[in-house]
Amino acid sequence: MFTSAKRSYQKELLDSSDIPFRDIMHNMQELEFINRYLGGHAITIDGVNKLISEYDVREPIKIVELGCGGGDNLNAIQKWACKRNIPVLLTGIDINQECIQYASSKPENANIQFIHSDYRQVHFQAKHDILFSSLFCHHFDDIELVDMLKYMQLNSSFGFFINDLHRHPIAYYLIKWLTQLFSSSYLVKNDAPLSVSRGFTRKDWTYLFKKAEISTYASEWKWAFRWLITVHTYGIG
Repeated sequence: MFTSAKRSYQKELLDSSDIPFRDIMHNMQELEFINRYLGGHAITIDGVNKLISEYDVREPIKIVELGCGGGDNLNAIQKWACKRNIPVLLTGIDINQECIQYASSKPENANIQFIHSDYRQVHFQAKHDILFSSLFCHHFDDIELVDMLKYMQLNSSFGFFINDLHRHPIAYYLIKWLTQLFSSSYLVKNDAPLSVSRGFTRKDWTYLFKKAEISTYASEWKWAFRWLITVHTYGIG
């Protein structure tokens, strides 16, 4: 029985090291569809827009995604920026080498840089303007998340944002029902509802940011059962 009282720390199948890549690729393709049609990409673009709206952008905005998977979020940003004549330099980091190879092989990602690495091992010579993660934070425990928040603050000059899941019974049973009916990926069918149980409540974010010693941030609830967390870091450090 699902309960939203506490986060689950049960590992998702996708976090295993022995999943065949054809199954991971199928999973990424379905997640890209979900992101497009349930508003995930729109939330990511909203995060970028909130962090650049205060600035007169003349130089290319350097944006880095932690846990980029197949690069669909970065591609959505690229399309949005191109339509608005906003110059961007986009970078994706992922620990899974096959994900990076897949993302790099897509023609629409030709102008995006991809790095195969644990993000914690990537040390930039200078801060990037914006760091973000989408459906990445829920893969980590609280201690790892606090370290991630500190990393994102340290390495962003404009700020950072997080697009992740709201742990809620409606979200859990809705995605469980939808994926059982429409998904053909065993990874999606297993991991989608589990991801919700590993997601966050507003109280969780309050706790995590307090532990990270970040006092100023904004949290917004977004459809469909997502959080958009934004932090402005301009003038810090």
